[in-house]
Amino acid sequence: MTTTSSSPKRSAWWKGGSSNYLGLVAVLVALVAIFSGLSEYFFSRLTFQTIANQIPPLVVVSVGMTLVLAVAGIDLSVGSVLAFSSAVLGVVLVDGNGGLGLGIVACLLVGLGCGVFNGWVSVRWAIPSFIVTLGMLEIARGGAYLVTGSQTKYIGATIAPLSAPVEGLGLSPAFFAAMVVVGTGHVLLTRTVFGRYMIAIGTNEQAVRLSGIDPRPVLVGVFALAGLLSGLGGVFQTAYLESADPNAGLGMELAAIAAVVIGGTSLMGGRASVVNSFFGVLIIVVLQTGLAQIGADEPTKRMITGGVIILAVIVDAYRHQMQGRPYPLLKRLLRRSS
Repeated sequence: MTTTSSSPKRSAWWKGGSSNYLGLVAVLVALVAIFSGLSEYFFSRLTFQTIANQIPPLVVVSVGMTLVLAVAGIDLSVGSVLAFSSAVLGVVLVDGNGGLGLGIVACLLVGLGCGVFNGWVSVRWAIPSFIVTLGMLEIARGGAYLVTGSQTKYIGATIAPLSAPVEGLGLSPAFFAAMVVVGTGHVLLTRTVFGRYMIAIGTNEQAVRLSGIDPRPVLVGVFALAGLLSGLGGVFQTAYLESADPNAGLGMELAAIAAVVIGGTSLMGGRASVVNSFFGVLIIVVLQTGLAQIGADEPTKRMITGGVIILAVIVDAYRHQMQGRPYPLLKRLLRRSS
């Protein structure tokens, strides 16, 4: 009896999930086809390897952003936390003469600490996550400038192997690690009690509270994970650049939000997919790479990326209207997590 009743639900979920995947893949294929026609150099193994080895920082940050948006929150500090974590890693390796392991641990702890702070302040004083993470954006960026003396820390070969392509594969260890994060995030969101709590909180936090479940530990945990993944993004970014730049991650929060929303995660919470967010990252990076190859300047790329963000939000609003749900986005961004 249980099998019979659950089968239609499973079938509906599969159809809905597969249609989302196919739609995102279709957009990705269309972008590749367009830029391949506009540039003779785009459709090449080198281009695709470069994209794959470039995306790990944005991928792991977008996984964290997906989890935060799933609970109807938002984290504007991810780019700055990445830079702060990267700066600490650089200082440990260059100025402190510490080992790579110690530097990575310090980097991850900084990210985790920033995330815990964001979640704790938001929950403890019922302050909107939009405001708290906006403050952390400035705090973490200032911390990055402070610990580096506003100068880039050049690390070199110590950390380079993390981003160097593996011989014969052309893909870096950082790329494979990012794929592990995507897989783990997908399992966490879809196959665990914690993930079900996240979706429930994003759908109706008050109902979760009335059912006897305290949403506060879950909310703090989600922001902690987002901070930890920003720290991991700092490791990948530092490895890719072979240096710790206090200006790293500028605008990454917007790119992550764009990728996540393009992937179908709702800005209102309650609906999220880590795998779809990965496809969103690919769409954003392919778009930026293609524009660069056809000679588009930086202002043009920013305008187009901003247009894509607005279009994705409009599509999300339309989806909610079709489902008969209101779309008070500003209210959600400024909601109190009491």
